[in-house]
Amino acid sequence: MSARLKLTLSYAGFLMVAGVLLLAVVWVFLLRYVPDGNLVSESPGSRPALFVPNRSDLERAFVPRAAAALGFLLVLGLVGGWVLAGRMLAPLARITDATRLAATGSLSHRIRLPGRKDEFRELADAFDGMLARLEAHVAEQQRFAANASHELRTPLTVTQTLLEVARSEPGRDPAELVERLHTVNARAIDLTEALLVLSRANQRAFAEEHVDLSLLAEEATETLLPLAEKEGIAIETSSGPAPTAGSQPLLLQMVTNLVHNAIVHNLPAAGVVRVRTTTDSSGVLLTVANTGPEIAPALAATLTEPFQRGAERRHSEHAGVGLGLAIVESIVGAHDGTLLIEPRPGGGLLVSVRLPASARR
Repeated sequence: MSARLKLTLSYAGFLMVAGVLLLAVVWVFLLRYVPDGNLVSESPGSRPALFVPNRSDLERAFVPRAAAALGFLLVLGLVGGWVLAGRMLAPLARITDATRLAATGSLSHRIRLPGRKDEFRELADAFDGMLARLEAHVAEQQRFAANASHELRTPLTVTQTLLEVARSEPGRDPAELVERLHTVNARAIDLTEALLVLSRANQRAFAEEHVDLSLLAEEATETLLPLAEKEGIAIETSSGPAPTAGSQPLLLQMVTNLVHNAIVHNLPAAGVVRVRTTTDSSGVLLTVANTGPEIAPALAATLTEPFQRGAERRHSEHAGVGLGLAIVESIVGAHDGTLLIEPRPGGGLLVSVRLPASARR
C-alpha cells in the first residue's frame, strides 16, 4: 500500500474508533440506566396511563441510527482522509521528483518548497543544500580533472618530443637527453604523488592519532632549512604546545607545504619565514608568514584552487606542481579545521590553520 492509502485508512480507522467510543459512552452512561419491560406512567385523576419507552424501545430506535452514523463516519473518514493525506504528502512528491532528476545527473534544480517551516520544509531545504554542495563538488572535480589531465599531459608530451628527437638524430649526445628525461619524469612523479595525497585527504582515509603541531613544525623547518639557507631565507620559529588529533603524515605534509611555499614565494634576498604554533580556547593555531611580493586579496582567495599559481616563482627548480595549497586545504578540511590566507601589508602572505584541540596532553 502507498503511504497515502495507509494514512487514509489510519484517519478513517481513528474516526471509526472515536465514533464507536462515543456511542459506547452513550450506552454505558445513559441506556443502561433505563429498565427493560413494560413501563407505565400512572397519571392522577381521570387521565389515561402513559406508556414510557423502555430499553428495548430505545435500542430499536438508537441502533439503526447509530449504524447509519458510523457508516457516514466511515465514508467521511475515507474521503476526507484521502484528501488530507494527499495535501500532507504533496511536498514529498516534489522532493521525489527532485530526487529522480538528481539521479539522472541534473544537479542545478532546487525544490524551494514554499510555506511555513515545518518538517517537510526542513527536509526540502536540507535537500536543496545537499544539491548545492554536490553541484559545487562535481564542478570542482570536473575542473580538477581537466587541470590534472592538462598538467599530466605536459610532461608526457615533452617526453614524447624528446624521444622523437633522439630517434631522428641518432648521433646526438644521449647524456643531455637522459638528463632532460629525468627532470621531466621527476616532475610527473611529483605531480602523481601530489594527486594521491590530495585524494587521500579528500576521502579522509586515515586513522586518528595524537599529534603535536609544534613538533611537526620543527620537523618541517629542519627538513627545509637547507633550501632556505641556499636561497638566503631566514626561518624564525615560535613553537608552543599544540596538541590535536589526526593523521601525522598528512599534517606533516600540510606544514611542509606551507613552509615550502613560504620559502619559494619570497624576496630575492634577505627574506624571512615565520612559523608559530599556539593553543587557545578555540583550538590549536598554526601560522606561517613570509615576506615577498604584494598579492591582491582577490588573488589570495584563489590560491587554494588546484593548479592555481600566484606571483611568478623565483626558484624554478622548486616550482612544484601547483597543488601545494590545494593539498593544505583538503588536509585542513579532513581534520575539521579552518584555513585562512591573508596578504600581509608590504608583501607576502599570512596563512593561518586552526584545528580542534586534542583532549590528551
